[in-house]
Amino acid sequence: MFAAERRQLILEMVRANGAVSLRELARVVQTSEVTVRRDVRALEAEGLLDRRHGGAVLPGGFTRESGFPQKSHLATAEKTAIADLAASLVEEGEAIVVGAGTTTQELARRLARVPGLTVVTNSLLVAQALAHANRVEVVMTGGTLRGSNYALVGSGAEQSLQGLRVSRAFLSGSGLTAERGLSTSNMLSASVDRALVQAAAEVVVLADHTKLGTDTMFQTVPTDVITRLVTDEPPGHDDRAGTELQALADQGVQIAVAGPAVPGGEATPGRPPRRDMPLPGQRRSHGPGTGPQLRSAASMGEPQGPGERARVADLRRR
Repeated sequence: MFAAERRQLILEMVRANGAVSLRELARVVQTSEVTVRRDVRALEAEGLLDRRHGGAVLPGGFTRESGFPQKSHLATAEKTAIADLAASLVEEGEAIVVGAGTTTQELARRLARVPGLTVVTNSLLVAQALAHANRVEVVMTGGTLRGSNYALVGSGAEQSLQGLRVSRAFLSGSGLTAERGLSTSNMLSASVDRALVQAAAEVVVLADHTKLGTDTMFQTVPTDVITRLVTDEPPGHDDRAGTELQALADQGVQIAVAGPAVPGGEATPGRPPRRDMPLPGQRRSHGPGTGPQLRSAASMGEPQGPGERARVADLRRR
């Protein structure tokens, strides 16, 4: 494929999806990420798209939201690894809320094996993934169906969450920055996500590295409300993602980094699907009661199941 053909295809993908990772672009145009990165730079110089670490987005700074068909094919390996690690945080008999998104859908598929679990969700995809889990109770919010992501939104969804209290909320979004926290491109989705957060004692954000540093229109979760981020390990050349992780950790967010997904999409018992990824610099310390800290899974008292649960790879400072 000639350079002009590659760049036209790249441009069409970004226009159709709103945001596309370099890995996905390289796979579709059947070339290396180095070549794709060069093409993206050239298209950015012409004002046709904007570069983001690990990908490309529509020009203008605020990406529009992609529909489910497009999202479901983006960063699939990363989402699988993140879901494996996030599922290891959930205990038997726990009550949680799970927001809408393709990453949370992957999480739900793994939660089907957790006995005694109660899951409150506004996502039809999450509910469908748990529909045949005999030992999991699923509670759906009310609301109006938003077809682009199969989520229930609006005042009905928000009112059904009033008075609810659960241990954790698992949320995804369109972008995550240390400055604004988690954000999304749709006002109705953002409003429901904020209601989900209000119902939870802890907030866990699931975001692959392509969303780090991306800022979209509507803030859903401020950084100081996020308890933990579960993400994948950014490529070695992705300095911006590493810088954003450093900034998030400096504000007290616990960072858990998932390693490559195990083939077949499931975590192997006794083999945690992650790698430790220490960040440079000295972390700001927090005294008791002043904010969350980066800790190992053992110090957090994570439960150990048969073959040992996947441990959380919390980033540490040197």
